[in-house]
Amino acid sequence: MTPLTPRQQLDVFIDRYTDEVAGAMRKALRHLRQRVPGATELVYDNYNALGIGFGPSDRVAEVVLSIVAYPQWVSLFFLQSGARLPDPGKLLKGSGTRVRHIVLTTPDVIATPAVDALIGHALRAAKVAIDPARRRVLVIKSVSARQRPRRPAKPKRRKAASVFREL
Repeated sequence: MTPLTPRQQLDVFIDRYTDEVAGAMRKALRHLRQRVPGATELVYDNYNALGIGFGPSDRVAEVVLSIVAYPQWVSLFFLQSGARLPDPGKLLKGSGTRVRHIVLTTPDVIATPAVDALIGHALRAAKVAIDPARRRVLVIKSVSARQRPRRPAKPKRRKAASVFREL
């Protein structure tokens, strides 16, 4: 059996989500790949979520942006300078000293001018610049053996008999 390529592995990770979340994740990934050419993409399929960081190298400390898929939504994180980014539209959420995020309520949010401006500011403020002439690299950094379900839990169906007893 041939081992999967990093690209194939990433597709498997994303396919574990609902069609809506997987679609939003893929759209965000396509957008960031166009917006941040030359980035090294670091993939973490951890216990809580699937995260893809974009940085100039495979050093986690240099990651500038990341997209993270949770069971019900996708978020865009600004890791190095999120707390200092100009945010006139008050899009950024969080209260930490560095990191801020935006919940991508629809797949199109990532391509809005306001979010694009935040991405541009974050890239310019990066500790180490991402060389756009560099070839993009995809690295699977970590896959947790134990993971929470990637799809939201379905509501429990009550038996018909118990419904009738309540009436």
